Amino acid sequence: MSSSHFKPAWWLPGPHLQTIWPALFRKRPFLNLARERVELPDGDFIDLAWTANRPGPCVLVLHGLEGSLRSHYAAGILHSLDEAGFRAAFMHFRGCSGEPNRLARGYHSGDTGDLTCVLEHIQRKHAQPVSAAIGFSLGGNVLLKWLGEHRDRSFLKAAVAVSVPFRLSDAAERLELGWSRLYRGHLLRRMRAAYRRKFARLPSPLVVEVDRLRSFYEFDDKITAPLHGFKNADDYYHRASSRRYLKGIHTKTLILHARDDPFMWPGSVPEDGELSGQTVLELSEKGGHVGFVSGRSPWRAHYWLDKRIIDFLRQSL
Repeated sequence: MSSSHFKPAWWLPGPHLQTIWPALFRKRPFLNLARERVELPDGDFIDLAWTANRPGPCVLVLHGLEGSLRSHYAAGILHSLDEAGFRAAFMHFRGCSGEPNRLARGYHSGDTGDLTCVLEHIQRKHAQPVSAAIGFSLGGNVLLKWLGEHRDRSFLKAAVAVSVPFRLSDAAERLELGWSRLYRGHLLRRMRAAYRRKFARLPSPLVVEVDRLRSFYEFDDKITAPLHGFKNADDYYHRASSRRYLKGIHTKTLILHARDDPFMWPGSVPEDGELSGQTVLELSEKGGHVGFVSGRSPWRAHYWLDKRIIDFLRQSL
């Protein structure tokens, strides 16, 4: 574990302003992206969005819960990767690209199978293996778990994970308290709406009143777990959390995290002994959840994550 050099903007004190500001006010750069649909072995699909076809290393980006290209960090990191000479692909999890996926199942925090399919598809079809991957929040949990599971056959040369919910049970508890309930309410509304959209087109295998689910634990216990083969929410949280996979990571990996992340407890952060020798956890005291905004004024906001990630990839690749 090492201390981060991130210096928070004086005009965004506290974790909530750091978290909310970029979501509301960050300008999204224009991106000319090529879309690609990846057909999965089970009959479902995943949509990718590609930046320009450059000769540089290929980098895959994974979004967070209910995220998409519209997420505040998405256009920023894709633009930075493109400017730095990388070829980037943005991976939408099932049902997150604007069209409900075909099957009753969806995506979840520990679903590494779809990531494997996408990595193999890119290597096979584009004749260019993915050199690095970047995961934000839920996507970071998926990425770290995948790296720990594929310790002996991962062809990734580098990885970055940002604001990871290392213990999913901790995140479910933390989001029930204080101002963090704002994020819970926002995300649950989107999750319930996504459930209704999907099962307006096909029959649901579940008997559940989705609008009565008022917490992440209830939603995961009644919907996420049974749709994806878990016994209940506790089983899902235990098996899908990335923290217990960190020791097995053999890929050069950077984890960026803020101690004041309002989605987690400070104690959710893994100890040095839980990290592999290839993993560096850069911990800052401030930064919120996928925030890390610096700069002298709101008119000159600086999104530190983009520069730190690009610097790491340049050094690693």
